[in-house]
Order: sequence, then structure tokens, then C-alpha cells
Amino acid sequence: MPTLVEQLGNGTKRPAVIKDCVELIDAQVKQRGFIIKGAYSTIKAIKKGFVEETVDAMLDEWLTQLQPHYEKWEANKSTPLPAFMVARGDDIAEDLLKVTDRRAEKTSHTTAKKMYLKMRDGAKKHVVEAIPDLGKLLEKNLA
Repeated sequence: MPTLVEQLGNGTKRPAVIKDCVELIDAQVKQRGFIIKGAYSTIKAIKKGFVEETVDAMLDEWLTQLQPHYEKWEANKSTPLPAFMVARGDDIAEDLLKVTDRRAEKTSHTTAKKMYLKMRDGAKKHVVEAIPDLGKLLEKNLA
């Protein structure tokens, strides 16, 4: 069975997945408070296309982190993928944040790093809240 990276991170699907991820991030930010909206605007102002480039750079690692969860779901498919992911929201959020934590440690974009570290404590809650839409994104692009 092909991995998520092989299915979504390669070929013609990758640009669509990146676009969908950026749209998911934009939609999630719109639901947040002033501080998060302001930080996101600052990050987007650093460089045009920064969010898209960052998603592209981290997509394979995110998909790799999601792979074990996907394999568990794939083994029996007793619920839709988004519901399966919601039930494991805390674990999935931690796995995804491991990727962004590593990226923040290595980035040369000091403003982005400062913004991320400032908001990291609350990030898990926001990632958990985005998991239903992430599950739908995966489901759509795997179809």
C-alpha cells in the first residue's frame, strides 16, 4: 500500500494538497482572535508566498507523522477518516506540532520563529480544533 507521502506528496496531487492546506490554515486563522490574526498577517508580510513555501517544505514530514494514524484507520475503516482523526486529536496534534517545532528551531526567519514560540503553548488546542477539516482535506485528496 502506498504511503501518504506517495499518494499526496508526489506528482499532480501535491500542488492541490498544498493549496488545500493553505486554505485550511487561512480559514482557521479567521476564526481566531486578534493576536493570532495579527501574528499570521505579520508572517505573511515577511515574504509573499511564505505560507505556501512553508507548507510545501513541511508537507512530507506532516504526512509521515500522519502515516501511522492513517494505517490504523485503513486497517478497518470502521468510521470515516475525519471522525477517526477527531477521536485521536490530541495525539495527532502532538505529532504534527513536532514537525513545526523542529522547523522553528532551524528557521532563519527570526520574526516567524519569535511569533511561533510566543504562541506555541496554545497551538495544540488550535490544531485539535482543525483536525475535522484536516481529515476532510485528506479524504478529499485521497479520493
